[in-house]
Amino acid sequence: MLHVDSQGYILDERIKRTPRPLIEHGVMHHINGIIVHQTGGSTAASSLSSYMLPGAMGAHFLIDKDGTIYQVASVHRQTWHVGKLRSRCLAEHRCSPVEMNALSHFSPTNEHHREMLKQVPDRYPSNEDSVGIEIVGATNARNIYEPVTAEQNASLHWLVTELTSTFGVQMSEIFRHPVVARKTATEAQTASW
Repeated sequence: MLHVDSQGYILDERIKRTPRPLIEHGVMHHINGIIVHQTGGSTAASSLSSYMLPGAMGAHFLIDKDGTIYQVASVHRQTWHVGKLRSRCLAEHRCSPVEMNALSHFSPTNEHHREMLKQVPDRYPSNEDSVGIEIVGATNARNIYEPVTAEQNASLHWLVTELTSTFGVQMSEIFRHPVVARKTATEAQTASW
């Protein structure tokens, strides 16, 4: 289990504390899930710099290509890393007739609002209740993400194991970003935890 200080930062030699307060938003009262992302940029330095810009978005952790883990946001605070949620009942083939009728009128905004009326596991984890982990990985000209390195996967596995143990997150509540929101399908495709 991880030791988390009063500010929501993990005290462990494997994690570099690198606060980027501009990406922190409301209080996170409970952690129900973990969302795994890829940055789209080719270096950790570019992501760390972008997190300092007004209006920046990011996740709680960033894993560099060499496996270095940076904690850039408090686990007590929300970051805007998920976006509009997809319907979980649709993906899992368990929607009620009422839900199916509502989903027949395509509107990602309305779908997100309906999902946010539910609790996990009836909906995917959101910005309000999930930790985000970004993995450095650029996209090519066809918008396909590069493979995650072995070092990144080793760090991701360690971090996910520790976070799930520390916060009681179920393994069934860990997702790649494109599963929970409408994002590029290859994002974090080669990530393994």
